[in-house]
Amino acid sequence: MAAVESSHIHAQDVWRRYGSGKKTFDAVRGVSFTVRPGELFALLGTNGAGKTSTVELLEGLAVPHRGSIRVFGDLDPVTDRPRIRPRTGTMLQEGGFISHLTVRESVRMWAELTSRARPVDQALELAGLAHRHDVMVQNLSGGEKRRLDLAVATLSRPDLLFLDEPTAGMDAEGRRATWELIGRLREQGSTILLTTHYLEEAESLADHLAIMHRGRIAAAGTVARIVADHPSTLSFTLDGRWTARDLPVAGTAVEQHGGRVTVTTGQLQKDATRLLTWAEEHDVVLERFTARPASLEEAFIRIAGRDEAPGAGEEDE
Repeated sequence: MAAVESSHIHAQDVWRRYGSGKKTFDAVRGVSFTVRPGELFALLGTNGAGKTSTVELLEGLAVPHRGSIRVFGDLDPVTDRPRIRPRTGTMLQEGGFISHLTVRESVRMWAELTSRARPVDQALELAGLAHRHDVMVQNLSGGEKRRLDLAVATLSRPDLLFLDEPTAGMDAEGRRATWELIGRLREQGSTILLTTHYLEEAESLADHLAIMHRGRIAAAGTVARIVADHPSTLSFTLDGRWTARDLPVAGTAVEQHGGRVTVTTGQLQKDATRLLTWAEEHDVVLERFTARPASLEEAFIRIAGRDEAPGAGEEDE
């Protein structure tokens, strides 16, 4: 109960099922996590992992097949939607703007439909669109349209903000500017749930994250915690006098292709020290020596590469 009371989102054993009978498919399979007030929580996963299906449940756009979701402590996203909606903002993957309206006209229209809306000029300034206020939506670039989506999503000064791929279609400069904006929103007290395909984005912004794979959460925690569960890599080239069997890294995964050796290790510093000490003692030059710590990208790739596939309609108890 304490986790629910101190959270802005609490999902417990949530399932989402499509179809019926023999044609059922469980897109979300027993997902549980908590997002606390003021936190940025990133939800990652490959296409088809279940991210969008999960977010739609959190937003109250569908009812879970099984499990429970609570928002702002004890509110149900579906039955309590009238109480939740004024306190949330949502940035979908694609907006539904009228193409022949200007940027200012679009934001003003949405402001008239929004509770406690911030001033239109402030919303445009916050999203970096003040200089494009008189441009028609149809003439905006893809990145600018995403900023317009963000301007509308943040009109109500939301306590809880859902951002679905907020920087898709943006160039590097636009992406960085959006990260800064998201940071300002957090400083103002917003709790944010972010889905993204950009691992650097999640690594830079998230307090906690979860990686989904085939409808389940395969890893969750801080970036440091998730990365710590995955090995680091040492690589170098040996001259012809030596092979991988001569190296002082027994019990560690070692591969050799030609003269190039790759050591996969969970104790990077110790194995690097052993190798360098051995090389010094035997007058060996480890050419092109690199030591690469585990990264979120490597953790993600390892998880995404798992090939176990659940059966249609299968439920694990």
